[in-house]
Amino acid sequence: MKRLMVEQDGSMLGHMLYIPKNMSAEMPLLVYLHGAGERGDKLEHVERHGVPYLIKNENAEIPAVVLCPQCPSQFVWNNIVTDVKLLIDKVAEDYGIKKDRICITGSSMGGYGTWEMGITYPNFFSAIAPVCGGGMQWRSEKLLNTPVKAYHGNKDDVVELVNSELMLKNIIAKGGTAELVVLDGFGHNDGIYEAYKNRDLMEWILKQRRTDFSPVKEVCSEYF
Repeated sequence: MKRLMVEQDGSMLGHMLYIPKNMSAEMPLLVYLHGAGERGDKLEHVERHGVPYLIKNENAEIPAVVLCPQCPSQFVWNNIVTDVKLLIDKVAEDYGIKKDRICITGSSMGGYGTWEMGITYPNFFSAIAPVCGGGMQWRSEKLLNTPVKAYHGNKDDVVELVNSELMLKNIIAKGGTAELVVLDGFGHNDGIYEAYKNRDLMEWILKQRRTDFSPVKEVCSEYF
């Protein structure tokens, strides 16, 4: 895959962009959000874990344009969802990505960011796959019409499994369908590697297409 490093210029987040060798108009856009330790302005740090790690270090060939933004050091993904969305929109336009083929995943802090992006833009992504993440479970019902598959190690002592369980529990309780893949015996970093390397995450998320673009109400909007 062709690797592009785009430095932060004040108007757009710095990011890694990986372009497949056989680019076509039918390819999806896969967004990957990194963890807390990769924040800052050294773009090469983005490749320490997850999808970009596999591309760089294990020559993974992914049939998608892969966008890996870098979060500034003073923020977490949940603070800058608007900036991330603007970058996604620009890359999708630049590479002619179809609107039904934009998906998002992320690990640790990026797992939280994945949940938050999905909840903030609930009629946008074709699917979300948070890894070792969590979020405001009372808002997760906004994802009733979005395919969700979360991955989490049951030995994770950095972000405990219950954080994913609560998100899924609320979706299911509200009538939605979502899946949690529990990585038995895995902790935090090894669970992230396992999810992206040895599980069906990549195959599953890249085959999803969005069919329902209807607006989704914010939770508790009746009180606004």
